[in-house]
Amino acid sequence: MNRWRSGRDVLMAAVLVLAAFASGSVGATPAGQGAAAPALQVEVIATGLEAPWALAFSPDGRIFVTERPGRIRVIAQGQLQPEPWYTVAVATGGEAGLMGLALHPDFANNGYVYIVYTYEAGTGGWRNRLERLRDDPATGRGLPDVVLRDDIPSARFHAGARLKFGPDGFLYVTAGDATVPAYAQDVTSLAGKILRFDADGGIPADNPWPDSPVYAIGLRNPQGLAWQPGSAYLYATDHGPGSGLGQGCCRDEVNWIRPGHNYGWPVITGDETRAGMEAPVVQSGESDTWAPSGATFVSAGAWAGSLLFVGLRGQALYRVVLDEADPGRAAAFETYLKGEYGRLRDVVEGPDGAIYVLTSNRDGRGRPTADDDRLLRVTVAP
Repeated sequence: MNRWRSGRDVLMAAVLVLAAFASGSVGATPAGQGAAAPALQVEVIATGLEAPWALAFSPDGRIFVTERPGRIRVIAQGQLQPEPWYTVAVATGGEAGLMGLALHPDFANNGYVYIVYTYEAGTGGWRNRLERLRDDPATGRGLPDVVLRDDIPSARFHAGARLKFGPDGFLYVTAGDATVPAYAQDVTSLAGKILRFDADGGIPADNPWPDSPVYAIGLRNPQGLAWQPGSAYLYATDHGPGSGLGQGCCRDEVNWIRPGHNYGWPVITGDETRAGMEAPVVQSGESDTWAPSGATFVSAGAWAGSLLFVGLRGQALYRVVLDEADPGRAAAFETYLKGEYGRLRDVVEGPDGAIYVLTSNRDGRGRPTADDDRLLRVTVAP
């Protein structure tokens, strides 16, 4: 709170709000702290997708979607095209496969499409590969271009791997800890990190560790990246530990990411603190699981300035209102669409200002309906 008024009722209300933040239960209902919930309108744009993971909009209006078994699909003029735009051989199972997708900022001129996927590296186990494709205007299909990086540790679980261009023009990749928690604190390993490359796979000169793509460390399985309009601050979602690892359940996190900073895994989780390690903006507490994935900021409309992310286990769309005075704290936290569409994997603000959400009910952990998986278009009443 920025303003305090005298009176026992106000003091008690403040205590209740702080307790709710500590437990991760702030905004557990769509209405948040007693405010009227805005009306959400949901339209189904596409059905019949198989475990979609990421989506991106091209300047010509197409929507590109990755499917974890190894296909890139295109939705054009509101219709899911019957044939894949591109198919790649992947190592799939657990949480791995074809995951991240990003279009080059100058896609209209160069047609570059970037993907991250898991492959079998012989006796070296599984790795994630960062590859660049290009759009063929003559056929409307994808063509191989170049492998930019193929040594990112991966596994059946904690494989990452969100992929986005930042406002600085560099390419950011999230990497899970590949089920080896110690990797996250090892700056010589690419696992448990956020990585930063230039558009050709090179290492930016201002990365915090010389000659390394490592941008931030101490993450468990980050799957969401979003930059705040105006400030260009980067925020990331991260899966917390399940029971049985000694850290307690569930402590999923949203973190304010800064170059060279350490986000604590596996030394600290949730609101635990340690010198030299960062606490999250908001975390789920020990009685709730979000399993957070894709994230986006909203630039216009009733939710302008809000950070949205989606939950797999939580089966919800979450809204974070950041503290204007402290970008590392949340001023409000709200939950929407809880259980209405099942597991949710990605969320992106579209060029039309609507919010686009991918379900993930055919990923082996959901309960798919006959028309899953789906792309949803969500609008918020003014």
